[in-house]
Amino acid sequence: MNDKNQTPSDSSKTKSNARFFDASGNPAETLDAGDTTPQATTLQACLEVHNGAATFVIQVDFTPNTYPFSITGGTITSGICGAPWTVTGGVMGSDLRLSAKRTGSGTCADTLIVVGEYQNPPSWRGTYGFNGAASSFRHTTLFRGFGACR
Repeated sequence: MNDKNQTPSDSSKTKSNARFFDASGNPAETLDAGDTTPQATTLQACLEVHNGAATFVIQVDFTPNTYPFSITGGTITSGICGAPWTVTGGVMGSDLRLSAKRTGSGTCADTLIVVGEYQNPPSWRGTYGFNGAASSFRHTTLFRGFGACR
């Protein structure tokens, strides 16, 4: 078939006319070169768990490449017995689930689970508990913003 008889869709299939791009919009040599696996990215967010008697400041590390956001780590720096605590995982989106373990000294509880459902203004309402329990205490967890807690 000569060029005069090709339809626009036929001409776009030829390799000489094909242009490939990577995820950032940069030209790529081949389709495979443009189809790269997303780089793992970690961002931080600051949360505060409030229940009236206690306030925990939590800095979470999360992956923004999927939703709900996957919590990959972080630290509870104050307001909880035996601080600091290490955030061991969870999710953050329309629901919140956060797990942590105590790394500080003392005879305090060893683990924490926080669960909640999203509400406006940006926060989650739900419950938390220690050593395997997740419903011992009611809370509101405020989303204080992206970045490190200040």
